Amino acid sequence: MPVSRRKARELALQVLYQIDFTKQSSKDALQLFHNHFYPNKEPDEYTNRIVQGVEAYREEIDRLLRKYSENWSLERMSPVDRNILRIAIFEILWCFDIPPKVSINEAIELGKKFSTEKSSPFINGILDKISHSEKR
Repeated sequence: MPVSRRKARELALQVLYQIDFTKQSSKDALQLFHNHFYPNKEPDEYTNRIVQGVEAYREEIDRLLRKYSENWSLERMSPVDRNILRIAIFEILWCFDIPPKVSINEAIELGKKFSTEKSSPFINGILDKISHSEKR
């Protein structure tokens, strides 16, 4: 049974965080994560879509993060915030079935759940700029 998209984003965040530190491919990271935490379930399609999409467009996503995060280098961002932003940017620019406002709101909620109280305004500011400035 598929998980909700919110849960899929949470799982994708965990896998992307893992990739940041291990430098594994998305395929290897997804397989390891799934085998370790969900060995008796089918992999979630939306989680896979996010992780593989972020990997496929990572160079462009990170270029946009650098462009729109004034006074913040990509390396200076917390790994959690950086990967929440990557998920949302992927959805905003390449997931035409998801309205940008939904992606932004979901990213803010991820920030509230997994990061600090300062992350939500930071995430919102960057994603708002990107959603209004970049073409889908």
